[in-house]
Amino acid sequence: MQRSLTFGLAALGTLLFWAANLPLPFLFGPMSACLIAALAKAPLRGFGQVSVAARTILGVAVGASITPALFADLPKMAASIMLIPFFIILIALIGVPFFRRVWGFDDKTAFYAAMPGGLQDMIIFGTEAGADPRTLSLIHGTRVLIIVTLAPLFLTVFYGAELTNPVGEPARDLPVHELLLMVAAALVGWKGGEKVGLFGASILGPMILTAMLSLGDFIHSRPPREAVLVAQFFIGCGIGVQFTGVTWSELRRVVAAGVAYVTILAILAAAFTAIVTALGLGRPVEAFLAFAPGGQAEMTVLAIVSGADLGFVITHHLTRIVLVIIGAPIAANLILRWTKPRD
Repeated sequence: MQRSLTFGLAALGTLLFWAANLPLPFLFGPMSACLIAALAKAPLRGFGQVSVAARTILGVAVGASITPALFADLPKMAASIMLIPFFIILIALIGVPFFRRVWGFDDKTAFYAAMPGGLQDMIIFGTEAGADPRTLSLIHGTRVLIIVTLAPLFLTVFYGAELTNPVGEPARDLPVHELLLMVAAALVGWKGGEKVGLFGASILGPMILTAMLSLGDFIHSRPPREAVLVAQFFIGCGIGVQFTGVTWSELRRVVAAGVAYVTILAILAAAFTAIVTALGLGRPVEAFLAFAPGGQAEMTVLAIVSGADLGFVITHHLTRIVLVIIGAPIAANLILRWTKPRD
C-alpha cells in the first residue's frame, strides 16, 4: 500500500512536470512529489531492489561511454584529476569544524557528515564508527537533493548549457543483440559486484562489464531512452522518500545544517570549476559537473541531458568517491585519536 501510494504520487508529479514543460520531468517530477508528501507526513516507502536495479541502467550508460578515445584523453584529464585530493582535503578542513562547532555534532558524526562520498557508503562507515545514522542520512540526503536541484540552474544560467540533449535512442532503433548484451551486463555486473564486495556495485559493476563490451566493439550506444527515463524516475523517488518521517526538530537542526553545508560545497565546487577552466583543463560544463559533490547517479543524468563529456565527468567522480571511501575510515581514526581527550 505504501509503495503504491509512493508510485502514484511520483507518477502524478511526473505528469505535472511534463504538462508544464518543466525540465527533467522524470527526475524532478517524482522527486518533488515525494519530497512534498514526505514532509507532509505521508506514509511513503522506497522501492528497494527495484530502485537499485534502476541504477544499473546508468552504470551501463557510463560504461558505454568508455571507448578507446576516452583512454586517449586520460593524459589530458590527469591535471584536473590531481586537483581532486586537494578538493577533498579542503572540504574536510572546512566541513568537520563547521558541523562540530556551528551545529554541535559529535566528532564522528561531524566527520562522516562532511565527507563528500557516496550517500550509502558514508552512512554505513559512519554508523560502524559510532556516528548517528539518522543524522548522516538526512545530511547526505539534503546534499544530494540541493545539488540535484540547483545544478541545472547553474548549468543553464552561468554556463549556458541546454538540458535538451537526447538521453538515448528509442529501443526500437537499437540492435536487439546490443540490448540483450546491455541487460546481461547490468544484471551480471550488479550481482557479481555485490558478491565480491564492490562498493557501489549497482553502478560500478555494470559500468565495468559494459566498458569491456564497448572497448571490445560489441556495443556502440547507450541504453535506450525508455530505460534512462525509468532510471530517472526511481532516482527521483529515492531522493524524495529519503525525507519520510523527518521531524520539525530535525528540519530545524539537521536539514538546516545540510542546506548551509551545501552552500559551502557549492562555493568550493565553483572555485575549482573556475580553476580548471582558467587553466584550460576542461570546459566549464564538464568541470562544474565533475566537481559538483552530488550523487554519482544524479550527476550521470545531468551529464547526459546537458551533452557533457560523460567520460570526463564520471572519471572525476569515481576518483573522488574512491579516495573518500578508502581514505575516510583511515582519516577518521587518525583524527579522532588525535582529538581524544587524554587522561
